[in-house]
Amino acid sequence: MIDFIDSVEQLEERLATPSIQDLEAMEPLRGDILILGAGGKMGPSLAKRVRPASDLGGVKRRVIAVSRFSNSDLPDELARWGIEALRCDLVVREEVAQLPVCENVLFLSGRKFGSSGRPDLTWAMNSVVPANIALHYRNSRIVAFSTGNVYPLASASGKGSLETDEPGPLGEYAQSCLGRERLIEYYSRECGMQCLLFRLNYAVDLRYGVLVDIARKVYAREPIDLTMGWFNAIWQGDANSYALRSLELCECPPRILNVTGSGKISVREVAEIFGSKFKRPPVFEGQESERALLSNASLCHSLLGQPDVSLETLLTWVAHWVEIGGATLDKPTKFEVTDGKF
Repeated sequence: MIDFIDSVEQLEERLATPSIQDLEAMEPLRGDILILGAGGKMGPSLAKRVRPASDLGGVKRRVIAVSRFSNSDLPDELARWGIEALRCDLVVREEVAQLPVCENVLFLSGRKFGSSGRPDLTWAMNSVVPANIALHYRNSRIVAFSTGNVYPLASASGKGSLETDEPGPLGEYAQSCLGRERLIEYYSRECGMQCLLFRLNYAVDLRYGVLVDIARKVYAREPIDLTMGWFNAIWQGDANSYALRSLELCECPPRILNVTGSGKISVREVAEIFGSKFKRPPVFEGQESERALLSNASLCHSLLGQPDVSLETLLTWVAHWVEIGGATLDKPTKFEVTDGKF
């Protein structure tokens, strides 16, 4: 699989290509699929993956993408894929009430970057919006994206937090994400809503992600902070596949699922690999802490299988992308943050 990705078009095509497992999941799934927050980092590629997965799976359904669409070109792009694009401000309950009712909802909307600058907006996006969505779609099946940040830092020598561990969010961003989960849980218990809390960290799409952040720092000879010395990562295409197939795993009360790649990744070791590929040694500062934000995704892998794209392949793709000057979303993950202030 270690063939290079040389353009945004190739990247989008690879992200949108459904797996055999995706096709198999779509065949028995009934009803339309609606993607909320479809204008963000993962939304467009997830919507584009759902459309062919449904078509090739032999199921006719509407695929609806909902967003404010700050990128005005995106609705037309999605339309060319056979995806309906609807504009909606999810903070406004009256606008949410006008959205079509769908049996299956993939709820991606949320706020992280710049959270410390507007904590009120962060809480509105991460807690008010989920209440609006859960109330309107209380009779639907919902996969709600969350984050591993709801866990406390775990021992760097261990395998990471499990779904059964108690939350311990650090900082307002993580607290607001736990608020999102609690509100969805409330409506699930009160209304019998079938849900899954999709605790993801961290997706990589060549234009963004922890591996991209590290690679760019190595390439630019910028210092890399080792304090948060370990992390998790997963190819965005695999994360999209897991999200799509998680619709069949929804329960009441909500099932929790940690979603990431296989095992933990060392910041130092990855930087050194990139240094070898770029023929320029990485510059480090600080020392690895004894604790890190780590999730154990063994349950996800037992239910849905291992990720298709390995860490070795990801490193090769990212290094090549950085070397050719591939596009970036200019949205650093801030994985180095240890105080929860994003």
